[in-house]
Amino acid sequence: MRMMVDLGSQRGPLQIIDTATSVECGREVRFRRSFRSLVECMVPCCGFQPSDSMSSDTDSTTTHASTITGTFFGYRKGRVSFCLQDDTRSSPLLLLEFAVPTAYLAREMQYGLLRIALECDRQKQSSTSCSLFNVPVWSMYCNGRKVGFAIRRQLSVSDVAVLKLMQSVSVGAGVLPVAPKLEEEGDLMYLRASFERVIGSADSESFHMINPVGSSGQELSIFLLRS
Repeated sequence: MRMMVDLGSQRGPLQIIDTATSVECGREVRFRRSFRSLVECMVPCCGFQPSDSMSSDTDSTTTHASTITGTFFGYRKGRVSFCLQDDTRSSPLLLLEFAVPTAYLAREMQYGLLRIALECDRQKQSSTSCSLFNVPVWSMYCNGRKVGFAIRRQLSVSDVAVLKLMQSVSVGAGVLPVAPKLEEEGDLMYLRASFERVIGSADSESFHMINPVGSSGQELSIFLLRS
């Protein structure tokens, strides 16, 4: 039995908690920062610079924004996965596995600011015209520190089970029931939210978490950059 928790009245950073939860929130508020200002703030501290082609694309191309569902999930002692969906019941548009433990990412979130930048090199790709969602391997930076790689992977049977279990959750954070044989891997933790998807160009996209109405303090952004 999962408890319902209202995040609408919560203040401060979104916390990972140790009881099973699900939550339904009202309509979202839009992120106020533009894609360009966030990239200019984020990219230099990650150790790489936006390419000239990216800068010219941003100047000459109108960005397009939409809302999408993003979910972090993983066992506390295992690696964390990130899934993007049109909605909670649709097939994943993108599924990435990060080379960091779930517990590490949860600790980073406690400070209220998490910026993940994923960069790929166009010269190492067989086709530079492919969608960013089809890039197999990314260099990963977390709050300015290089932390390894992110790998695109196919949906597994266990992934399907997890996403099905969370179909009724629109926004929330907590833990999910774990089969007895998997208890040694720790709690199955998750964070789900609506994200503003901003397409800057064919080589740049970003996803910015939309805080529930009445909530503030948590800033979480993910950048995909092909340089």
